[in-house]
Amino acid sequence: MESGKRQVMILAQFQTIGRDLFTQGLVSSHSGNLSIRLGDRLIITRRGSRLGGLKESDLVETGISKNDRFTPLASLELAVHRAIYQTTSALAVVHAHPPHAIALSLTHKALVPSDAEGLAILGRVPVLGWNIKVEPGGHADLIARALLQHRIIMVRGHGSFAIGQLLEEAHDYTTTLEESCQVVCLLRSLRSPPKE
Repeated sequence: MESGKRQVMILAQFQTIGRDLFTQGLVSSHSGNLSIRLGDRLIITRRGSRLGGLKESDLVETGISKNDRFTPLASLELAVHRAIYQTTSALAVVHAHPPHAIALSLTHKALVPSDAEGLAILGRVPVLGWNIKVEPGGHADLIARALLQHRIIMVRGHGSFAIGQLLEEAHDYTTTLEESCQVVCLLRSLRSPPKE
């Protein structure tokens, strides 16, 4: 496939997933990031880009193991994406900020779906970042090691990192997690004692 067609296809994939994440409320206007692996290189969303309206200039190609002149433009989470590609067989990463999952991550050390689909697809989702300072790009090795055993993980109070062979696969894990967390929150509201 010629380079121009490949670039158009890659941009279209990023745009579709980014728009879906934004319209589903899984990222805010300038949060979250996406990447794919291409051999010893990766393409990642630019620092501060709007996932809901990505343009060609919002995609940054850089090395998985080394910096180049474009590296400073990449997302603040670049170190995490690099560690994931260096540690796992993933070819795509989605980092989102699903609100129900984030809320539950503040009180639970693991998120366990109550719904059948969530249990089947995700199982137990670990929450990392307890008793350590959480900041963008931090704890890259910890996150990458956890993703050797799980398709998606949560960083306490921060967001999710999902992996897949395609962006669509990582996106699916992200949406499944948030839906499962919504179910958990709904169940809790139903179990609350009746008000007098």
